[in-house]
Amino acid sequence: MTDDAPELRASDADRERVAEVLQDALAEGRLDMGEFEERLDAVYRARTYGELAPITRDLPAGEGVVTPVPRVPMTKEPAGGGGWAGRITGGEGSSTWAVAVMSGFQRKGRWTVPKRFNSFAFWGGGEIDLREADFADGEVVINCVAIMGGMNVVVPPGVEVVVRGIGIMGGFDHREEGVPAEPGAPRVVVTGFAFWGGVGVERKVTRAERLRLKEERRREKLERKVARGELGGAGPEGRRDDG
Repeated sequence: MTDDAPELRASDADRERVAEVLQDALAEGRLDMGEFEERLDAVYRARTYGELAPITRDLPAGEGVVTPVPRVPMTKEPAGGGGWAGRITGGEGSSTWAVAVMSGFQRKGRWTVPKRFNSFAFWGGGEIDLREADFADGEVVINCVAIMGGMNVVVPPGVEVVVRGIGIMGGFDHREEGVPAEPGAPRVVVTGFAFWGGVGVERKVTRAERLRLKEERRREKLERKVARGELGGAGPEGRRDDG
């Protein structure tokens, strides 16, 4: 039971299971839309099992729905740096959908993208960041429905991007299509529907990778200065003798 360890951090998969119970309760008439939205917002704000458990305690199948998910230790290379075979893991995604109704959502950091991820935003927005993610398959579909709202999909360098969404008084960003993919990299298909809204797609490295590249350039610049003898009067000939 999660009550035995309320301080443990909850995962995206834990939050998704609770959200599914709320969806079922809404469909069965056990919750009205206001209660559903209030509880769903609490689900995505929850950080521990202790915060998640009370949300569905008064609903059928809600008791004990939140249980720790076993995690398999992984080693991975920095995002955008290759090593795609280790990031296409198979199995199920750790998060399969997200909803923002007059609010927002984020999927970012280390998570597993399912074969199909569904997202919906109404008068709200969301960010789906794949830069540090693993992939359940070599091709994943990010389905975005934005009604008077917007979403942004962030992909790492090296992946192939295909955009198939439809926009009415709105649109989908196609700028990242056609960029050559790295060998073994996954294919990300962005699809869906935007009405008075938009879905952006951008390719970015992680902050850690950006800092690494900056430090690499700094070192190269320093080495060039040393080679030209611009530091301390010392050049490739060795130390200058002033005496």
